[in-house]
Amino acid sequence: MISAQDLSPAELAALLHFHADAGVEWLLEEEAIDRFAEFEAMKAARRPAAQAQQERPVPAERQVPPRPTAAARPAPAERAASGPQPAIPDGEAVQQARFVAEAARSLGELKTAIEGFNGCNLKHSARSTIFADGDAASGIMVIGSAPSAEDDREGTPFSGKSGQLFDKMLAAIGLTRSAILLTQVIPWRPPGNRPASQAEVDICRPFIERQIALAEPKVILLLGNFSARFFFGENDTIHGLRGRWKEIAVAEHTIPAIASLHPQDLLTAPVNKRLAWNDLLAFQAKLKSLSLLRN
Repeated sequence: MISAQDLSPAELAALLHFHADAGVEWLLEEEAIDRFAEFEAMKAARRPAAQAQQERPVPAERQVPPRPTAAARPAPAERAASGPQPAIPDGEAVQQARFVAEAARSLGELKTAIEGFNGCNLKHSARSTIFADGDAASGIMVIGSAPSAEDDREGTPFSGKSGQLFDKMLAAIGLTRSAILLTQVIPWRPPGNRPASQAEVDICRPFIERQIALAEPKVILLLGNFSARFFFGENDTIHGLRGRWKEIAVAEHTIPAIASLHPQDLLTAPVNKRLAWNDLLAFQAKLKSLSLLRN
Protein backbone atom coordinates (compact mmCIF):
# COMPACT_ATOMS: atom_id res chain seq x y z
CA MET A 1 0.00 0.00 0.00
CA ILE A 2 1.34 3.43 -0.95
CA SER A 3 1.49 5.97 1.86
CA ALA A 4 0.70 9.61 1.19
CA GLN A 5 3.98 10.46 2.90
CA ASP A 6 5.87 8.64 0.13
CA LEU A 7 4.36 10.84 -2.61
CA SER A 8 5.44 14.27 -3.75
CA PRO A 9 2.77 17.02 -3.82
CA ALA A 10 2.50 16.68 -7.62
CA GLU A 11 2.12 12.88 -7.42
CA LEU A 12 -0.48 13.17 -4.67
CA ALA A 13 -2.46 15.74 -6.69
CA ALA A 14 -2.36 13.47 -9.76
CA LEU A 15 -3.59 10.53 -7.68
CA LEU A 16 -6.48 12.57 -6.28
CA HIS A 17 -7.44 13.74 -9.77
CA PHE A 18 -7.37 10.11 -10.94
CA HIS A 19 -9.77 9.06 -8.17
CA ALA A 20 -12.06 12.02 -8.93
CA ASP A 21 -12.19 11.14 -12.65
CA ALA A 22 -13.01 7.54 -11.72
CA GLY A 23 -16.05 8.69 -9.76
CA VAL A 24 -14.66 8.28 -6.23
CA GLU A 25 -16.44 10.80 -4.00
CA TRP A 26 -15.62 9.65 -0.45
CA LEU A 27 -12.29 8.15 0.63
CA LEU A 28 -13.01 7.50 4.31
CA GLU A 29 -16.01 6.61 6.43
CA GLU A 30 -16.78 8.87 9.36
CA GLU A 31 -16.01 5.97 11.73
CA ALA A 32 -13.72 2.97 11.31
CA ILE A 33 -15.53 -0.23 10.27
CA ASP A 34 -14.19 -3.74 10.80
CA ARG A 35 -15.26 -5.31 7.48
CA PHE A 36 -13.92 -8.75 8.45
CA ALA A 37 -16.05 -8.88 11.61
CA GLU A 38 -19.01 -7.52 9.68
CA PHE A 39 -18.66 -10.26 7.07
CA GLU A 40 -18.40 -13.01 9.71
CA ALA A 41 -21.51 -11.70 11.48
CA MET A 42 -23.42 -11.77 8.21
CA LYS A 43 -22.39 -15.39 7.58
CA ALA A 44 -23.37 -16.41 11.11
CA ALA A 45 -26.79 -14.79 10.73
CA ARG A 46 -27.42 -16.60 7.47
CA ARG A 47 -26.59 -20.13 8.71
CA PRO A 48 -29.80 -20.76 10.75
CA ALA A 49 -31.97 -19.43 7.93
CA ALA A 50 -30.16 -21.58 5.36
CA GLN A 51 -30.51 -24.71 7.53
CA ALA A 52 -34.21 -24.07 8.08
CA GLN A 53 -34.68 -23.56 4.35
CA GLN A 54 -33.00 -26.92 3.59
CA GLU A 55 -35.21 -28.78 6.10
CA ARG A 56 -38.43 -27.17 4.92
CA PRO A 57 -40.28 -29.14 2.19
CA VAL A 58 -40.59 -27.33 -1.11
CA PRO A 59 -44.18 -26.99 -2.40
CA ALA A 60 -44.79 -28.74 -5.70
CA GLU A 61 -45.70 -25.50 -7.46
CA ARG A 62 -42.33 -23.98 -6.45
CA GLN A 63 -40.13 -26.92 -7.34
CA VAL A 64 -37.55 -26.15 -10.04
CA PRO A 65 -38.30 -28.15 -13.19
CA PRO A 66 -35.50 -30.24 -14.70
CA ARG A 67 -33.23 -28.42 -17.15
CA PRO A 68 -34.41 -29.11 -20.71
CA THR A 69 -32.14 -30.93 -23.09
CA ALA A 70 -30.73 -29.21 -26.14
CA ALA A 71 -33.44 -30.75 -28.30
CA ALA A 72 -36.19 -29.48 -26.01
CA ARG A 73 -34.90 -25.92 -25.67
CA PRO A 74 -36.84 -23.21 -27.53
CA ALA A 75 -35.39 -21.69 -30.66
CA PRO A 76 -33.58 -18.31 -30.39
CA ALA A 77 -36.56 -16.48 -31.86
CA GLU A 78 -38.90 -18.04 -29.29
CA ARG A 79 -36.52 -17.18 -26.43
CA ALA A 80 -36.33 -13.55 -27.61
CA ALA A 81 -40.11 -13.28 -27.74
CA SER A 82 -40.58 -14.66 -24.22
CA GLY A 83 -37.53 -12.95 -22.61
CA PRO A 84 -37.20 -9.45 -21.16
CA GLN A 85 -38.05 -6.56 -23.43
CA PRO A 86 -35.09 -4.64 -24.91
CA ALA A 87 -34.25 -1.09 -23.89
CA ILE A 88 -35.81 1.79 -25.80
CA PRO A 89 -33.80 2.37 -29.01
CA ASP A 90 -31.96 5.68 -29.08
CA GLY A 91 -34.00 7.00 -32.00
CA GLU A 92 -37.27 6.23 -30.26
CA ALA A 93 -36.00 7.77 -27.02
CA VAL A 94 -35.17 11.00 -28.88
CA GLN A 95 -38.69 11.11 -30.30
CA GLN A 96 -40.19 10.55 -26.86
CA ALA A 97 -37.99 13.30 -25.39
CA ARG A 98 -39.15 15.72 -28.10
CA PHE A 99 -42.79 14.84 -27.49
CA VAL A 100 -42.74 15.33 -23.71
CA ALA A 101 -40.62 18.49 -24.01
CA GLU A 102 -42.87 20.15 -26.57
CA ALA A 103 -45.96 19.19 -24.56
CA ALA A 104 -44.74 21.23 -21.57
CA ARG A 105 -46.24 24.71 -21.43
CA SER A 106 -44.22 25.99 -18.47
CA LEU A 107 -40.89 25.35 -16.79
CA GLY A 108 -42.75 23.62 -13.96
CA GLU A 109 -44.43 21.22 -16.38
CA LEU A 110 -41.12 20.60 -18.12
CA LYS A 111 -39.39 19.77 -14.84
CA THR A 112 -42.10 17.23 -14.03
CA ALA A 113 -41.81 15.76 -17.53
CA ILE A 114 -38.02 15.37 -17.27
CA GLU A 115 -38.25 13.78 -13.82
CA GLY A 116 -40.72 11.24 -15.20
CA PHE A 117 -38.73 10.49 -18.37
CA ASN A 118 -36.91 7.14 -18.34
CA GLY A 119 -35.54 7.01 -21.88
CA CYS A 120 -31.98 8.08 -21.01
CA ASN A 121 -29.68 5.63 -19.25
CA LEU A 122 -27.92 8.48 -17.44
CA LYS A 123 -30.97 8.91 -15.23
CA HIS A 124 -30.66 5.39 -13.82
CA SER A 125 -27.15 6.00 -12.45
CA ALA A 126 -27.71 9.56 -11.20
CA ARG A 127 -29.00 10.55 -7.79
CA SER A 128 -30.68 13.81 -8.86
CA THR A 129 -32.29 15.42 -11.87
CA ILE A 130 -30.72 18.86 -12.32
CA PHE A 131 -33.15 21.42 -13.69
CA ALA A 132 -33.17 25.18 -14.22
CA ASP A 133 -32.87 27.14 -10.99
CA GLY A 134 -33.27 30.85 -10.32
CA ASP A 135 -35.25 33.71 -11.88
CA ALA A 136 -36.68 32.85 -15.29
CA ALA A 137 -38.01 36.39 -15.71
CA SER A 138 -34.54 37.95 -15.46
CA GLY A 139 -33.77 37.53 -19.15
CA ILE A 140 -30.31 36.22 -18.16
CA MET A 141 -29.48 32.56 -18.60
CA VAL A 142 -26.26 30.73 -17.70
CA ILE A 143 -25.82 27.20 -19.03
CA GLY A 144 -23.20 24.73 -17.82
CA SER A 145 -22.24 21.40 -19.28
CA ALA A 146 -23.30 18.46 -17.07
CA PRO A 147 -23.81 17.95 -13.32
CA SER A 148 -20.77 17.26 -11.18
CA ALA A 149 -20.67 14.86 -8.24
CA GLU A 150 -21.49 17.77 -5.92
CA ASP A 151 -24.40 18.87 -8.14
CA ASP A 152 -25.77 15.33 -8.15
CA ARG A 153 -25.45 15.08 -4.38
CA GLU A 154 -26.98 18.50 -3.64
CA GLY A 155 -29.59 18.46 -6.43
CA THR A 156 -28.68 21.96 -7.69
CA PRO A 157 -26.41 23.17 -10.52
CA PHE A 158 -22.97 24.56 -9.69
CA SER A 159 -22.56 23.19 -6.18
CA GLY A 160 -19.41 22.57 -4.14
CA LYS A 161 -16.16 24.47 -4.65
CA SER A 162 -16.87 25.29 -8.30
CA GLY A 163 -20.23 26.71 -7.22
CA GLN A 164 -18.55 28.90 -4.60
CA LEU A 165 -16.18 30.25 -7.23
CA PHE A 166 -19.10 30.76 -9.61
CA ASP A 167 -20.93 32.85 -7.00
CA LYS A 168 -17.83 35.05 -6.67
CA MET A 169 -17.66 35.42 -10.46
CA LEU A 170 -21.28 36.58 -10.54
CA ALA A 171 -20.77 38.98 -7.65
CA ALA A 172 -17.81 40.56 -9.48
CA ILE A 173 -20.15 41.80 -12.22
CA GLY A 174 -23.08 42.71 -9.96
CA LEU A 175 -25.14 39.51 -10.17
CA THR A 176 -26.33 36.83 -7.79
CA ARG A 177 -27.38 33.26 -8.38
CA SER A 178 -31.00 34.05 -7.54
CA ALA A 179 -31.07 36.90 -10.10
CA ILE A 180 -30.40 34.67 -13.13
CA LEU A 181 -31.65 31.39 -14.54
CA LEU A 182 -29.01 28.69 -14.12
CA THR A 183 -29.12 25.26 -15.75
CA GLN A 184 -27.09 22.48 -17.42
CA VAL A 185 -27.16 20.97 -20.91
CA ILE A 186 -27.36 17.44 -19.46
CA PRO A 187 -29.81 17.00 -16.54
CA TRP A 188 -28.17 13.86 -15.13
CA ARG A 189 -24.57 13.29 -14.04
CA PRO A 190 -22.71 10.83 -16.30
CA PRO A 191 -21.06 8.08 -14.20
CA GLY A 192 -17.56 9.03 -13.12
CA ASN A 193 -18.02 12.45 -14.76
CA ARG A 194 -17.33 10.85 -18.15
CA PRO A 195 -18.40 12.74 -21.29
CA ALA A 196 -21.96 12.08 -22.39
CA SER A 197 -22.23 9.88 -25.46
CA GLN A 198 -23.67 11.26 -28.70
CA ALA A 199 -26.85 9.23 -28.18
CA GLU A 200 -27.23 10.65 -24.66
CA VAL A 201 -26.67 14.17 -25.97
CA ASP A 202 -29.31 13.70 -28.67
CA ILE A 203 -31.83 12.45 -26.10
CA CYS A 204 -31.19 15.39 -23.75
CA ARG A 205 -31.18 18.08 -26.46
CA PRO A 206 -34.99 18.61 -26.56
CA PHE A 207 -35.03 19.27 -22.81
CA ILE A 208 -32.45 22.06 -22.76
CA GLU A 209 -33.84 23.63 -25.94
CA ARG A 210 -37.32 23.63 -24.41
CA GLN A 211 -35.98 25.27 -21.24
CA ILE A 212 -34.59 28.08 -23.37
CA ALA A 213 -37.79 28.40 -25.41
CA LEU A 214 -39.95 28.65 -22.29
CA ALA A 215 -37.61 31.02 -20.41
CA GLU A 216 -37.07 33.29 -23.45
CA PRO A 217 -33.74 34.73 -22.24
CA LYS A 218 -32.35 37.85 -23.87
CA VAL A 219 -28.73 36.79 -23.40
CA ILE A 220 -26.92 33.53 -22.57
CA LEU A 221 -23.57 32.77 -20.96
CA LEU A 222 -22.19 29.32 -21.80
CA LEU A 223 -19.70 27.82 -19.38
CA GLY A 224 -17.38 25.00 -20.36
CA ASN A 225 -16.09 23.31 -23.48
CA PHE A 226 -19.03 20.93 -23.91
CA SER A 227 -21.68 23.64 -23.53
CA ALA A 228 -19.94 25.89 -26.07
CA ARG A 229 -19.55 23.09 -28.61
CA PHE A 230 -23.15 21.98 -28.08
CA PHE A 231 -24.66 25.35 -28.98
CA PHE A 232 -22.07 26.72 -31.40
CA GLY A 233 -21.76 23.48 -33.37
CA GLU A 234 -17.97 23.70 -33.49
CA ASN A 235 -15.25 21.32 -32.38
CA ASP A 236 -12.71 23.87 -31.18
CA THR A 237 -11.61 23.98 -27.54
CA ILE A 238 -13.07 26.47 -25.10
CA HIS A 239 -9.99 28.65 -25.60
CA GLY A 240 -10.93 29.01 -29.26
CA LEU A 241 -14.66 29.44 -28.63
CA ARG A 242 -14.63 31.79 -25.63
CA GLY A 243 -14.90 35.57 -25.66
CA ARG A 244 -16.75 35.96 -28.97
CA TRP A 245 -20.43 36.82 -29.25
CA LYS A 246 -22.48 34.51 -31.45
CA GLU A 247 -26.16 33.96 -32.02
CA ILE A 248 -27.86 30.68 -31.26
CA ALA A 249 -31.30 29.80 -32.61
CA VAL A 250 -33.76 27.87 -30.45
CA ALA A 251 -37.34 27.38 -31.64
CA GLU A 252 -38.32 30.82 -32.96
CA HIS A 253 -35.81 32.71 -30.84
CA THR A 254 -32.36 33.99 -31.81
CA ILE A 255 -30.31 34.79 -28.72
CA PRO A 256 -26.84 36.37 -28.35
CA ALA A 257 -24.49 34.07 -26.44
CA ILE A 258 -20.90 34.17 -25.26
CA ALA A 259 -18.83 31.27 -23.96
CA SER A 260 -16.28 31.23 -21.16
CA LEU A 261 -14.35 28.78 -19.04
CA HIS A 262 -16.18 26.66 -16.51
CA PRO A 263 -15.41 27.41 -12.83
CA GLN A 264 -14.02 23.88 -12.49
CA ASP A 265 -11.53 24.71 -15.27
CA LEU A 266 -10.45 27.75 -13.28
CA LEU A 267 -9.94 25.68 -10.13
CA THR A 268 -7.72 23.31 -12.11
CA ALA A 269 -5.80 26.08 -13.91
CA PRO A 270 -6.10 29.38 -11.97
CA VAL A 271 -3.88 31.13 -14.54
CA ASN A 272 -6.93 31.20 -16.85
CA LYS A 273 -8.92 33.41 -14.46
CA ARG A 274 -7.76 36.48 -16.39
CA LEU A 275 -9.40 35.10 -19.53
CA ALA A 276 -12.64 34.39 -17.68
CA TRP A 277 -12.58 37.91 -16.23
CA ASN A 278 -12.39 39.42 -19.71
CA ASP A 279 -15.38 37.29 -20.73
CA LEU A 280 -17.33 38.38 -17.66
CA LEU A 281 -16.67 42.03 -18.45
CA ALA A 282 -17.97 41.50 -22.00
CA PHE A 283 -21.03 39.75 -20.57
CA GLN A 284 -21.59 42.61 -18.11
CA ALA A 285 -21.38 45.18 -20.90
CA LYS A 286 -23.98 43.29 -22.92
CA LEU A 287 -26.32 43.13 -19.92
CA LYS A 288 -26.06 46.88 -19.46
CA SER A 289 -26.70 47.52 -23.16
CA LEU A 290 -29.87 45.42 -22.91
CA SER A 291 -30.91 47.17 -19.65
CA LEU A 292 -30.70 43.87 -17.79
CA LEU A 293 -28.17 45.20 -15.29
CA ARG A 294 -28.12 48.51 -13.53
CA ASN A 295 -25.07 50.70 -14.00
